[in-house]
Amino acid sequence: MECLVTYDIDTTTADGERRLRKVAKICEGYGVRVQKSVFEVVISDAQVIGLEHELHRAIDPGTDSIRIYRVPSRSLARVRHLGIAQPVNHHGDHIL
Repeated sequence: MECLVTYDIDTTTADGERRLRKVAKICEGYGVRVQKSVFEVVISDAQVIGLEHELHRAIDPGTDSIRIYRVPSRSLARVRHLGIAQPVNHHGDHIL
């Protein structure tokens, strides 16, 4: 499954700054950052449940917002890039 994960974390407090770093770290464990608060993710159905659970535990649902968009298979390979954006090969080999 291919997904876009986007988030908007309220960083007006020190706790919000910590939540932002935690959400980013969680997303980095599942996908590739393509913009400051946007990740492209290729995961299984079971993994998306884990991702949602981790993110739900990390945020303040009264002030933060996370959106997970499921996109059709191979959509990320067809993304058009403008400006300094670099294409990402999600289905090739990755070194971690």
